[in-house]
Amino acid sequence: VQLQASGGGLVQPGGSLRLSCAASVSIVSINRMSWYRQAPGKQRELVASVSSARIKNYVDSVKGRFTISKDNAKNAMYLQMINLKPEDTAVYYCNAKIVSVMATQEYWGQGTQVTVSS
Repeated sequence: VQLQASGGGLVQPGGSLRLSCAASVSIVSINRMSWYRQAPGKQRELVASVSSARIKNYVDSVKGRFTISKDNAKNAMYLQMINLKPEDTAVYYCNAKIVSVMATQEYWGQGTQVTVSS
């Protein structure tokens, strides 16, 4: 499974961005897709995730501002971000987990930089 993240950029505080993650396989078979982020000097953190049943979870700091979604027909996942804050500045990574009785397989995209600054 290959994941390609895109959509990052430089935006002013209060602005919006939409990140995309394109998968090389059908995402119907992926149990959970997630967005993580890593700011300079900090550990990578889980930002949002969506299950195969479309159950969504968010870290508290982005609730009400970020929306995760996926499009099975396009094999893609998205992260709509509004009201961006400087503390949202980070490299954002998409992640996919496929769970089987034997093991959990995990895949990462290459990351896309989001910079929130005036």
